[in-house]
Amino acid sequence: MPRVKRGKIQNKKRRALLKHTKGFRWGRKSKERAAKEALLHAWSRAFRGRKEKKRVYRKLWNVRINAASRTHELSYSKLIALLKAKKIKLDRKILADLAKNEPKVFAKVMEFVRK
Repeated sequence: MPRVKRGKIQNKKRRALLKHTKGFRWGRKSKERAAKEALLHAWSRAFRGRKEKKRVYRKLWNVRINAASRTHELSYSKLIALLKAKKIKLDRKILADLAKNEPKVFAKVMEFVRK
C-alpha cells in the first residue's frame, strides 16, 4: 500500500496564518498558537483603530478651523452656525484644509459668511 501524507489543508492554514504575523516579535511570528492569539488581538484593535482615526481627524479639523477663524475675530461655533445659516455646504475637512493651505481662500469664505 502506498504511503499517504496527511495534513495538506492544515499546513495551508498554518502558512496563511503565519503570513499575517510577519513582523511580529518573538514567538508570535513563528509559533502557531501564539500567532493565532496575537492576530485575534491585532485585528480587533485594527478595527477599533479605524474608527478612532475618524474621531481624531475630526478633532484636528475643528482645532484648525477654530485657530484660523479666531484670526478673523470669529469663534468656531459661530462660524459653523453662520455657515449653516448661509447654507454653505463646506465640510470640516475642506474648511481645515483651506485654513491651513489656502488662507486667502479661507479669508474670502469668512468675508462671505459675515455679510
